[in-house]
Amino acid sequence: MIKVERLDETTFKVTVEARKTTEHEVMVDRSYYEKLTGGRVPAETLIERSFEFLLEREPNTSILRRFDLPVIGQYFPEYEGTIRKMLE
Repeated sequence: MIKVERLDETTFKVTVEARKTTEHEVMVDRSYYEKLTGGRVPAETLIERSFEFLLEREPNTSILRRFDLPVIGQYFPEYEGTIRKMLE
């Protein structure tokens, strides 16, 4: 289970309950949010879908504890294209 909680305008706390529960702090600035979503979905949805994307590729214990959302694309070049499709 993925739980997303907004801490402030650009920062979110994400709790992933799996075999081992992990917590992550994720930052996403407004321009990157707009680039990926066009403003069509809440930022929390973008974060949740991004974690679904990550969990298809690695266990929650391997996900960075604190990161800016664009970092995902550095590890997984297909991220931006895939996340756009997931949000359609």
